[in-house]
Amino acid sequence: MLTTQKTMQRLPPQRYGLLCAATALLVLVACSPSFNWREVRPENTRLSLLLPCKPDQAQKVVPLGGQPTLLSMLGCDAGGVTFAVAVADLGDGAKAAPVLAQWQILTLANMKADPGKSQVLALKLPGAASGPPPLRVLAQGRRADGVAVSGQAGYFAQGSQVFQVVIYAEKIPPEVAETFFTGLKFE
Repeated sequence: MLTTQKTMQRLPPQRYGLLCAATALLVLVACSPSFNWREVRPENTRLSLLLPCKPDQAQKVVPLGGQPTLLSMLGCDAGGVTFAVAVADLGDGAKAAPVLAQWQILTLANMKADPGKSQVLALKLPGAASGPPPLRVLAQGRRADGVAVSGQAGYFAQGSQVFQVVIYAEKIPPEVAETFFTGLKFE
C-alpha cells in the first residue's frame, strides 16, 4: 500500500487525472451489458418474448398458404447476434401445419443450410397449440455473402396465427439461446 501511495504521489497531476479517467472508462465498459433483456409483445398476439435490444418493426405481404398474407416482424441486433420474431394470421388454424413446414424449409434454404444436417427439437412453449407441435430447429449455413452462420428458429401456432422466432450469429452463445427460447410464452 505504501508503494502504491508513493507511486501515485510521483505522478504529475495530469497523468493522475488521465489514470482515473481510464479506470472509470474501464469500469463503465465492464458494466454495460451487450444483452439488455426486455419483455416484448408483438401487436395483436398473446405472445410474450424476451429480446436483448429495442426491436425495429416491419410489415410486408408474403405468400403463405397459397394466399397473400400480412407478415409482421420485430427484430434487433445485440452482441453480434440477430434476433427476430415474425407473425402472420392465416385466418384458419387448419392451415398452420403446412405453412409452418414450408416456412422451415424456406428458412433453411435461405441460409444455405443442409436440411438433413439440421437438428429438430421439441420447443416447450406454454399456451401454444399442440398441433402442429412447436419445433426448434438448429442449423449451420451461409449468409448471402458466403460467411458462415449459425441459426436457431422456433415455429409454432396459436389459433390461426403462425409464428417464427429466430436468432442468427457466427456462433450463438448457448446462454443467449437458452434465455431467448425459454422466454417465449403465451398469456
